[in-house]
Amino acid sequence: MPNEAEHIVKSYEQELKRLATLLTEMGGMVEHQVADALAAIITKDSNAAGQAVEADPKVDAAEREVEAFVIRLLALRQPMAGDLRQIVGALKITGDLERIGDYAANIAKRSIVLQQFSLPYTLSGLAHMSRLVQENLKNVIDAVGESDTDRALDVWRSDAVIDDIYNALFRELVTYMMEDPRNITPCTHLLFIAKNLERIGDHATNIAETLYYAVTGESLLATRPKGDTSAYAVVRPVRD
Repeated sequence: MPNEAEHIVKSYEQELKRLATLLTEMGGMVEHQVADALAAIITKDSNAAGQAVEADPKVDAAEREVEAFVIRLLALRQPMAGDLRQIVGALKITGDLERIGDYAANIAKRSIVLQQFSLPYTLSGLAHMSRLVQENLKNVIDAVGESDTDRALDVWRSDAVIDDIYNALFRELVTYMMEDPRNITPCTHLLFIAKNLERIGDHATNIAETLYYAVTGESLLATRPKGDTSAYAVVRPVRD
């Protein structure tokens, strides 16, 4: 029969594994929620939109569960060094995942509104951006589950591409709005959807940075790759 010290160490290891499981389960929930939201906008799937919105409270509950578990670990185990980074990192990652879930729900809600409009242009650019965001999200969630810093770095580096696509979409949609005032309402919804996608990409990058630090103890010192300059674009007002 193991002595008390061995039992404590063993139970602590099990708790750390449980934390990792909770994190990957929440990541899977969010990944599925984002997939539903993007299906709602690209394929006009109302059922997928409803599922994405309904998933949001479940994601929030998962975040609260991880928070409670982390607080318990910090209070009872007083972790140090790598364990402390892993536990605190889990708390930060769940915050990013929860925000990604919020953005997915927002996309789904706007997709329902957009079904009222007949769009005179394709959503190919938005679909391309969606695929890249989904790929980054999947990769970073897999990286978390495997503590894979190489994959986390790949996600961190690829965020600039998503930002560049968002910038191009921003200018394209504004052009449609300027050409025909009837495009203003649907294009405004699409602008918000594109921005939500860009923010999902940013939060995936946050997770990559947190994971890298949790595993290595080192911060990514280089400036994060960033391609989005749309916030500084000058747009002339459109008048009826």
